[in-house]
Amino acid sequence: MTRTIFTLGVFLLCLATHPAAAQPGKVTILRTPDGGIQPQAVMDDQGALHLIYYKGESKGGDIFYARKQAADQNFLKPLPVNSRAKSAMSAGTIRGAQMALGKNGRIHVAWNGHATEKGTWMDAPMLYTRLNDKGNGFEPERNVITTAGGLDGGGSVAADSQGNVFVMWHAPIPGNTNGEVGRAVFVARSGDDGKTFAPEKQAVSIPTGACGCCGMKSFADSQGNVFAFYRSASTLTNRDETLLFSRNRGQDFEIAYSHPWLVAACPMSSAFLSETKTGVLAAGETHGRVFFVRMDPKSGKISSPVSPEVKAKHPVSVGNERGEVLLVWTEGTAWGKGGSVAWQIFDQEGRSISEKGRAEGLPAWSLATAAVKPDGSFVIVY
Repeated sequence: MTRTIFTLGVFLLCLATHPAAAQPGKVTILRTPDGGIQPQAVMDDQGALHLIYYKGESKGGDIFYARKQAADQNFLKPLPVNSRAKSAMSAGTIRGAQMALGKNGRIHVAWNGHATEKGTWMDAPMLYTRLNDKGNGFEPERNVITTAGGLDGGGSVAADSQGNVFVMWHAPIPGNTNGEVGRAVFVARSGDDGKTFAPEKQAVSIPTGACGCCGMKSFADSQGNVFAFYRSASTLTNRDETLLFSRNRGQDFEIAYSHPWLVAACPMSSAFLSETKTGVLAAGETHGRVFFVRMDPKSGKISSPVSPEVKAKHPVSVGNERGEVLLVWTEGTAWGKGGSVAWQIFDQEGRSISEKGRAEGLPAWSLATAAVKPDGSFVIVY
């Protein structure tokens, strides 16, 4: 009898601690502070949640930064990000600010600016700022575009722990007369933690085009690799989600993955990138559905896409050390129309291990963001 009890006890202990048998990570839902929209979140190693969000009219508003320490229930008093009032926009959902956590925990922010009153869309600036050295405010924003003007969809920013910062956007190749087919992804690189930027360079010479009014996401992982995920437009009907990958800190990029979609329309989609213990997660949208793939930067291998069977937009995917992936998306959203936020957790093999969650009340022009806490649980902000 004693031996039977011992064996059963060991079995139950193994069952309780084995990752495949454990309960999926807890999900905490937070609302964006002060009624803000378009939140973007990053969790640091100490468990502090860094957040930027938008306030104001859709055609002209402001960006704010807030931080919540691991032990706090509420966010600290927000800091204004942009020094020029109403220099940001939320219309279209995909043109808002993006954020990166860089060297020594410095926050870097970039967003689509407005054209001057007498200018055209070709004059719209790609604006960048960073948290100042004292950490109590943001430096005046700067336009990093020197030659590759013509913003439409969103730009992005990435930063690594070595002081490299990358502002990326897609725009017409200078002299282009071929519409979206002649657009490309450009990268302005800083090696001094955002103090200065070299003139932008075209990320890849291969003509991929870019869907003008779709967003993009850039990201730098802990190994110094740099990524960009965007919707290409090599022809009028080729709207593939395309992943660029740099092994040398943004000096050169290659095409690592392409998820095909034949559609003669602009879906105004967004993309997302994050790092996990087993690789980088890339989340995008095709065929009116969201998906994520996992990439191993060492081998270059890409997993099969994982997608819930729902019509959805604006995906976010983050993963914990147990190999679980939280996929978050929006439902019911459209131009100037809000909707709901939904989510589900998947295991390392891409199998769903939780019921679909749902939260109502997503405002117009907004989306959700997510992060992983040090204990492996998840937080969603919308």
